Amino acid sequence: MLVLAIALAAFCATFAGGLVALRLKDKLHLVLGFSAGAVIAVAFFDLLPEALELGSPYHSPATLMSCAALGFLIYLVLDRIQFFHAQRHHHVHPEHHHDGHEHGHDGHHSHQHGVEQAAGAAVAGTHRGNLVAGSFSLHSFLDGVMIGLAFQAAPSVGIIVAIAVLTHDFSDGINTMNVVLRNHGSRRSALRWLVADAIAPGLGMASTLFFTLPASALGTLLALFAGFFVYIGASDLIPESHHAHPKFLTTAMTLAGAAVLYLAVRFAGLQ
Repeated sequence: MLVLAIALAAFCATFAGGLVALRLKDKLHLVLGFSAGAVIAVAFFDLLPEALELGSPYHSPATLMSCAALGFLIYLVLDRIQFFHAQRHHHVHPEHHHDGHEHGHDGHHSHQHGVEQAAGAAVAGTHRGNLVAGSFSLHSFLDGVMIGLAFQAAPSVGIIVAIAVLTHDFSDGINTMNVVLRNHGSRRSALRWLVADAIAPGLGMASTLFFTLPASALGTLLALFAGFFVYIGASDLIPESHHAHPKFLTTAMTLAGAAVLYLAVRFAGLQ
């Protein structure tokens, strides 16, 4: 029952983020700033301490911290692969060039070529938007897997991870809507991708019903998740929240997000 409630909450958080992206464009930096603080806080105040506690019978602290660093680097590599793949598909390369004779007719061919290039750029942009939106949905699916595996470690850990993921899902909805619309996608297409992104966490949680991890692996897995969360917060959410809005209030919202998650962990009695 709790898993269903979290899946529903993830759907609502993601969908709400997408709607916010349509309506509150001038305030997104504050929302993303809060999300950044919350995601980083859950890595340092919950996931790493839990990884050290659960993994200490099997691994040294140095090994577990190395797993956290590995998680950061793995996410970095995956993020760069996605970026360069999207960049490659974003550029338009004309299939042929016109010679001087063809360009001699009152600019007609030049104008037509310009129109074709603009149309090609729009198609390439739409493809890039779909590619990145699809990667967001895959990431949301992995977020759901993360929640399910965290519940295997302990229900209290699962709840805290779910809170962090729900906060991140809100920004995922914002990003999904923005990336499709910014790349010449239609509103209908953006809404379809938003729905896909919204149901992905629930599917990820459901997948963990079919497998379990040994106790010796839970500590290293939580350390990897900590690395993931640090990367998401520090390399994605914080720069995005600060971009074009380098204001004190944005930083204050990041600190507020960290404080809220710290208090949530303390209130849950985990540390």
